[in-house]
Amino acid sequence: MSVTIKDIAKLAGVSHTTVSRALNDSPLINPETKERIKAIAGSMNYTPNYSARSLVLDRSYNLGLFFTTLHTGTSAGFLYEAIKGVNDVIKDEYNLIVRGIDDYKSFHKVNRKNFDGIIVMSQSESDQSFIEYASDKEIPLVVLNRPVESVQVMNFVPDDQSGAYRLTEYLVQQGHRHIAIIEGKQGFKSTQARRDGYREALRKHGISVPEAYYVSGNYDLESGHAAMSKLLELADRPTAVFCCNDDMALGAVKAVTERGLSVPEDISVAGFDDHLFSAFMSPALTTVRRPIEELSRAGAEKLLKFIETKHSEKSVVLFHTELVIRDSVKSI
Repeated sequence: MSVTIKDIAKLAGVSHTTVSRALNDSPLINPETKERIKAIAGSMNYTPNYSARSLVLDRSYNLGLFFTTLHTGTSAGFLYEAIKGVNDVIKDEYNLIVRGIDDYKSFHKVNRKNFDGIIVMSQSESDQSFIEYASDKEIPLVVLNRPVESVQVMNFVPDDQSGAYRLTEYLVQQGHRHIAIIEGKQGFKSTQARRDGYREALRKHGISVPEAYYVSGNYDLESGHAAMSKLLELADRPTAVFCCNDDMALGAVKAVTERGLSVPEDISVAGFDDHLFSAFMSPALTTVRRPIEELSRAGAEKLLKFIETKHSEKSVVLFHTELVIRDSVKSI
């Protein structure tokens, strides 16, 4: 027979209302009483009835983490850091549901009944209709990664453009003038921001590069490999290549070594994101640290606050990126 709140209340010598409040971390219960009741519940192997709890508190205990897409352009490292950041905050208080927005033909199942709050890891304007839908439904909402202008929401954005600028300027400072770029998925705001930072740095130093130095990628290993293979075929080969994420940089390095060349002796390679593997590549990758885990953690903390207080803020918070210098860029 399952243990109930009334069983715990009887043993603890308090009302069942006090037990319920203590198990739900109510500030109305003093910490000593709260810990004593939780200890008794644990010793009795009490398991909360989440269905009943949800009905009483009018909550689903589900949080949605929505990406623009999970099929193309979302690297494994990006996905991992975003989920880890959110999960570290919500712990076991909520169920985390991870979905790709482009998997939905209709958004009718996305509502206050099924989601207590939503975090959108926005990658392109194609998810704008979803953001507007969630906002209209008054679901507590935080948007990460992409600046959103038409909807007033809490918006956390990494400064990709300045990161790309600093990385490109570093390449210039190392003597490079023939600097190519392997771009990310077309239509993604991060692709545009990193391209703009690259161009801005080249303009500042009076450097022009041929159109052939702009090669499209897809934020994955294969596209980085294919793009670098194209660059290596050029008669006027670049001395350095800025890859718009670390996955493509890894693919690019493989393409270089397959040609019997080496990084950075024959060609320098730099990335963007500073994923877990970047420091352990050979050579270790010079890149830009993009604080996705911290961004996701901050977004989750703010969303939980919105849910508890039933009051949301509307502002933009910019997260700085950091140049990380390692071994994959040679001074010439």
